[in-house]
Amino acid sequence: MNWISNFVRPKIRNMLNRRETPENLWIKCPDTGQLVFFKDVEANQFVIPNSNHHMRISANVRLKLLFDGGTFDEIALPEVPLDPLKFRDERRYVDRLKDARAKTGMQDAVMVAFGQLDGLPVVAGVQDFDFMGGSLGMAAAEAVITGLETAAERGTPFIMFAASGGARMQEGILSLMQLPRTTIAVQVLREAKQPYIVVLTNPTTGGVTASYAMLGDVQIAEPGALIGFAGPRVIEQTIREKLPEGFQRAEYLKEHGMVDMVVHRHQLRPMLAQLCRLLTKAPGPAPQINLPLPAPA
Repeated sequence: MNWISNFVRPKIRNMLNRRETPENLWIKCPDTGQLVFFKDVEANQFVIPNSNHHMRISANVRLKLLFDGGTFDEIALPEVPLDPLKFRDERRYVDRLKDARAKTGMQDAVMVAFGQLDGLPVVAGVQDFDFMGGSLGMAAAEAVITGLETAAERGTPFIMFAASGGARMQEGILSLMQLPRTTIAVQVLREAKQPYIVVLTNPTTGGVTASYAMLGDVQIAEPGALIGFAGPRVIEQTIREKLPEGFQRAEYLKEHGMVDMVVHRHQLRPMLAQLCRLLTKAPGPAPQINLPLPAPA
């Protein structure tokens, strides 16, 4: 028996003919552990069909789902110092920023855009959790402030999709200073008499919930979203008690008056359009009248 012909050659042939399987071909549902085909989840607006679990989505995808025809104009954002504190832990802060930018294609955690929502001009901001956990630093805060001020100048509603793990520790006190700055910008929009609608996605925690994420005229949450300041584990260790079932989840917060409504992602766009028309007193679209068909001769 020739081991080169019978063993080595087939192994080499298999290696050369092997097809690479995409890593994201299947998705494992965090709730049920079921494997779901990625294309099915993508076609379902990244909601897993059987469990109804709302997956996190990128800022670009979120804006495409929001605006008419998936088209929008991204708003230019002011530049900020890249690493004001020259921070370094296990890695340099500038290296972490480079990796996050390469991963997401964004300059920082928040993208702001202008477009049409059911024919209404709207400015929207989206916080991307994939960019360093959606943490709030100077650049992200400047994006939120720019979005609020742009909406005030153009006389449009501002919709904020929040997703964050809190303030960005690599910027220290400079990050915490953004909480009052964004709060003041919300007041600027209010003085312009334009609505501010917040959509809380999974997760929204830390300093973001201590500022602009909880100041909306209407507070909407996606199903199952974790929303709070400190995490449940920290709270349990502090008070030494077991927290209620579903604590800090969207449905629990709605029952206790922290959010106004919990809206499925499939219904989010029409709900936001309806709220914008209601709060701006804009005329609605012409009603569709279904005339009866003539009787056959």
